[in-house]
Amino acid sequence: MFFERHEGGERAILVHLDSQNTEASEDPQEFQELALSAGADTVAFFSVPNSRPTAKFLIGSGKVEELRDQVKAHEADLVIFNHVLTPSQERNLERMFECRVLDRTGLILDIFAQRARTHEGKLQVELAQLDHMSTRLVRGWTHLERQKGGIGLRGPGETQLETDRRLLRVRIRQIKQKLEKVRSQREQARRGRKRADIPSVSLVGYTNAGKSTLFNALTESEVYAADQLFATLDPTLRRLQLDDLGPVVLADTVGFIRHLPHKLVEAFRATLEESSNSDLLLHVIDSHEPERDAQIEQVLEVLGEIGAQDLPVLEVYNKLDLLEGVEPQIQRNADGRPERVWLSARDGRGLPLLKQAIAELLGDDLFVATLRLPQRLARLRAQFFELGAVLQESYAEDGSSLLQVRIPRVELNRLVSREGLQPVEFIEQHTLQ
Repeated sequence: MFFERHEGGERAILVHLDSQNTEASEDPQEFQELALSAGADTVAFFSVPNSRPTAKFLIGSGKVEELRDQVKAHEADLVIFNHVLTPSQERNLERMFECRVLDRTGLILDIFAQRARTHEGKLQVELAQLDHMSTRLVRGWTHLERQKGGIGLRGPGETQLETDRRLLRVRIRQIKQKLEKVRSQREQARRGRKRADIPSVSLVGYTNAGKSTLFNALTESEVYAADQLFATLDPTLRRLQLDDLGPVVLADTVGFIRHLPHKLVEAFRATLEESSNSDLLLHVIDSHEPERDAQIEQVLEVLGEIGAQDLPVLEVYNKLDLLEGVEPQIQRNADGRPERVWLSARDGRGLPLLKQAIAELLGDDLFVATLRLPQRLARLRAQFFELGAVLQESYAEDGSSLLQVRIPRVELNRLVSREGLQPVEFIEQHTLQ
């Protein structure tokens, strides 16, 4: 029951509400980019003062008349509002304009419907669409006022509207059950990675900040990346090998946006949990964006909604190629820990610095020391070399190997345990002071 959409090219009039309240107002340029991403052909753009919103139309009746004339003049198929409309406002405006009316939430849902590729992504979009549509069913079936009747079935029966609502409730329940299964499968996969002590890193950030381009550059993948909003919808996981640390799992996730509809946050909770269960978040920021501070605040707000506000974060200022006089660099806090990295995912400048910063933040528990290994532990010595953990080797007078190693402590403990030794005792007995 996935909702189909038009192929694009619909003639649309955009209506932006210019509010005095900066917190409630939307970005008009972002609104136009959203409409473009949805495939709309914008024929007119109106900025309407929203000092006194009305319950019937949201905007004043005079503006409604003006917009109606423009709809007829441009033969528009669609009017899109950069604001959330109530179901009654949407119906009233459609009667006046005699064409479809869409609000900001419906527009974002439509974009998500285009981008969904995996079975899980389509289920999540459909859930959000059904939830949004359930409040917008109208009595358009008066010719079928009573569905049931006849011998043995006489009585009030069930209206078409009630049937539709019942079918929606059934479908919503089915989708939630399927998504719960997906959620448990993801959790099982995460537990497997935890048992293998493989750290997980998630890319988060405002939509169109360059997350997928960075993901491709780091992992040499071919994830779809484009200069448009919500180019990525389905999460993608890849293995990334880091010097001095070993393998990590890198996740590319859906981008956030100002006033992201709560229906989408709830529907995509299974996907967003990939971020909330990560060991490190890479907050990708468009360094060239004039509104980047507001975008950063919005991302932090969504991270709070999914319970990821307390996770370690490394800020990645991307699109350095669009700035003049700024070189790739790692900025550190007072303790010397990496705090932000400036780079360009497009031309690759600064990528080694990002890998270094990730390794530093995830490698807090690295074991760096010189070990004395007697000949009876030759197999353990070979495993250190196989992992690339040996920085230098020399020999003691008794023939023991003196290995200067750099290895995650969990990996060291695993190797030592395989040899039937106690990790703590081994480290105490074999580490040179």
